[in-house]
Amino acid sequence: MNEHQKHPADPIRAAGCVLWRSAPAAAGGLEIALVHRPRYDDWSHPKGKLKSGEEPLAAALREVAEETGMACEPGAPLPTTRYRVADGRPKEVRYWAARAGAGAFVANDEVDRVDWLPPAAARRRLSHVHDRALVDALLAALPSEAA
Repeated sequence: MNEHQKHPADPIRAAGCVLWRSAPAAAGGLEIALVHRPRYDDWSHPKGKLKSGEEPLAAALREVAEETGMACEPGAPLPTTRYRVADGRPKEVRYWAARAGAGAFVANDEVDRVDWLPPAAARRRLSHVHDRALVDALLAALPSEAA
């Protein structure tokens, strides 16, 4: 059975990262990248569906690059989120903490804006409750010198 013939009850498999970078202590010491998706008019962490045969971590890194223009260094696995999409199908998204590397954002059809925010502001900006919990998971996963 190929990707397009999956049973409707099978979860949509996706992966992403909570992308972070160091910031000056005066700015709180840490910033998290959030992406704005015009199709949904929401703010979320970079993520996307797995391609056929793709491993979740590879998909997460690919999605960060596609949506933010940034390379990243994956870190600790974060909680997997599970929820239903608009048509009722289940979706499962595996996440990793990821430190931002080199790169530059260029707006595209999927993402028209990337904002770097301190954790508290990121929590407030995120559109979905399941994404907000990932901010706390990131902070708990980071070594104290990084956070």
